[in-house]
Amino acid sequence: STEMTKTLSNVTNKTDPRSMNSRVFIGNLNTLVVKKSDVEAIFSKYGKIVGCSVHKGFAFVQYVNERNARAAVAGEDGRMIAGQVL
Repeated sequence: STEMTKTLSNVTNKTDPRSMNSRVFIGNLNTLVVKKSDVEAIFSKYGKIVGCSVHKGFAFVQYVNERNARAAVAGEDGRMIAGQVL
């Protein structure tokens, strides 16, 4: 399927309410070790990701809907990744 091989968008800064409510901020991320592909792999189990951007020490994941974003926050908040608690 071409859907699976397509690289995700880097766009995670849309300001419409639906996009904002479907976005997850991932703080205290060890971005020296954790790469975009790792973030996508960890967070894709909560729903379809339409965008992902990794910055120094944090990342954003943009889901299709708010339900996915809430599930990701509930599932990953406080998780330790690469020696740092999210």
